[in-house]
Amino acid sequence: MPQQIIYALQFSGQAIPQNDQGTVLKATTHAPSSSITSVVKQGVDAQIETVEGGVAQFSSTVEFLTDNTFTESGTITFGQGNSLRFGTVGEGAIGPSPEEGVSHGVVSWRLIKGTGVFENPRGFITSNFTVGAEGEVTDNQFGVIYLM
Repeated sequence: MPQQIIYALQFSGQAIPQNDQGTVLKATTHAPSSSITSVVKQGVDAQIETVEGGVAQFSSTVEFLTDNTFTESGTITFGQGNSLRFGTVGEGAIGPSPEEGVSHGVVSWRLIKGTGVFENPRGFITSNFTVGAEGEVTDNQFGVIYLM
């Protein structure tokens, strides 16, 4: 019987252009252990609090297909030697946000490979993110992982 792992983390860091055209970016972010609370009332109240524990590390390469679409592949590491390798499902989308100088985007990734406790993973991760004018990234991820 496969084991299901669900996670939600908020990563922060930088996206740095890797070519003169700005069509390839290297994203490097990290996320502390956290507790996310969502309370439904008249709408929703939500907060993210850092809790004791380790830090997840994220590294990816983003390749723009158009001004508003891209593919992405990379690795997320959760502690020493426990990593997930992923690639884009279809294309990611990005465009202007209501906040001046900030882009807002979304992408889904399929798990390709894992190491350590994540060996032989199946599943998907969704990313809802913003990128500022200086390349500052805030990435809200939700993952559903099956360990076979």
